[in-house]
Amino acid sequence: MALYAKAADILEKVESKRGAVKTLVFESKFQNIKQLFALVCETQKYSSVLQELIESTKLLKQTKVKMTQAKVLVYDLLIGQGIKCGGPWKVMMTKHRARLEAALARMKIKQKVTKNKDLLPSSVQQAEGVLLPRYVRVNTLKTTVDDAVDYFKRDGFSYLGEANRLDDLDLKAKSFVRDLHLSDLLVFAPKTEFHEHFLYKAGHIILQDKASCLPAFLLNPPTNSHVIDACAAPGNKTSHLAAIMKNKGRLFAFDLDAKRLATMSTLLLRAGVRCHQLAHQDFLKVDPSDPQYKDVEYVLLDPSCSGSGMVCLGTDASPPDPEREQRRLGNLAAFQLRCLNHALGFPRLQRLVYSTCSVHTEENEKVVAAGLQQNPGFRLVHLLPVWPERGLQPLSQCLRASTTKTLTHGFFVALLERHSDAVSRAPPSLEEAASSTPSQEVTSASPSEEAEGKPAVAAPLEASLNSEEEEEEEMEVKTSPVEGQAKKKRKRNKKKKKKKAATPIVA
Repeated sequence: MALYAKAADILEKVESKRGAVKTLVFESKFQNIKQLFALVCETQKYSSVLQELIESTKLLKQTKVKMTQAKVLVYDLLIGQGIKCGGPWKVMMTKHRARLEAALARMKIKQKVTKNKDLLPSSVQQAEGVLLPRYVRVNTLKTTVDDAVDYFKRDGFSYLGEANRLDDLDLKAKSFVRDLHLSDLLVFAPKTEFHEHFLYKAGHIILQDKASCLPAFLLNPPTNSHVIDACAAPGNKTSHLAAIMKNKGRLFAFDLDAKRLATMSTLLLRAGVRCHQLAHQDFLKVDPSDPQYKDVEYVLLDPSCSGSGMVCLGTDASPPDPEREQRRLGNLAAFQLRCLNHALGFPRLQRLVYSTCSVHTEENEKVVAAGLQQNPGFRLVHLLPVWPERGLQPLSQCLRASTTKTLTHGFFVALLERHSDAVSRAPPSLEEAASSTPSQEVTSASPSEEAEGKPAVAAPLEASLNSEEEEEEEMEVKTSPVEGQAKKKRKRNKKKKKKKAATPIVA
């Protein structure tokens, strides 16, 4: 029973984004690490299939177990090696085995497949067998890149210098290079293990995918700046921001999940981060006009997303029902746009990075396009011209990442910057923000609408970005009525002066 209890606990943390599978498995100190890791990985891969089986058979109602417990048990019962424990859990699963097998058979008939693996969504099937390099970010709060390189060389690794092209990241065991885009990132062969390594345990290195390092790297807040990490947990990006700021300044980090925030606190402590201020708070309820945020000029916004860019681990597979998935994407996009609009409301904000680990246009280009339309004081910054994969037209200023073109997980990054000639808009109060209605390009669903699964209406990409000429015209349109009124007022004043001068003075 210990195996399934521990696997269910880790699966729950992964699905709530409180950590990566491998990290959580190694930190569990379970006796048979390989067995636990395999069970969690495979259960996670079949997550959507298992959830549909559990819901169709009403297993939770009849057994009183949690969803993550049911998933690991049903996986081993129907797809894995069979239940590996005795006692009440085995008796319970044996009792419901016939109904679960019948539901699995119906699912195969409906989808016209014969093998269990053919039930997996195409995105998961394509990820099968994908081996990405092992990326290791050097935590410059505790060491230097040169010192880390020397340590690994003494540890038996062969250093091949700085990579010049993506092909240089195709590495053999015990060899590594310095990344060609991010100077604090080292690249090792796939599956190189570091969870038991001294540098990892001491917080000198962070195991973080290259794409996940892009947001903080591109935001690049200077020392002594005030920065917000809006949806911060599990904390890798927060620690990266602190390293870039050299632990000087103020770093506000928000997250709504108390458990994720507790995990994040431990990670930041190990990484030596001291400039942060954690808050167990919904970012959407943070008041931009609060005096403590008056000097915030940089925001990193990495909101909850579908996770469709993650390879195999760490995200729930896409549900097989296309309509259900479209509703889910619509609700996510509406939430993401609300977060973006809210973040752009901080009065002194200069630069904002918006990022997701999603491959869906609805969560990426369309959200950014709508945000730009609704916040004309901001524009996109063209990022890393040498990066091999760009945002979809016409938002080619943004970056995309993928297993094939960048050798990373799927990812999206956009950098929004305030115009030098733009007038800073006054941040709305919380009451005004709550009562305001988003524009029709992307309708931000209310909590009740989200519960009912009403999708957001996405803005067309063609209307996403104004040219400089259009922006100048918009500024003229906004100012011309005011200028006209001023001219009329000046004429009235002149007439009054002339009339006054013409009136004879009576002694």
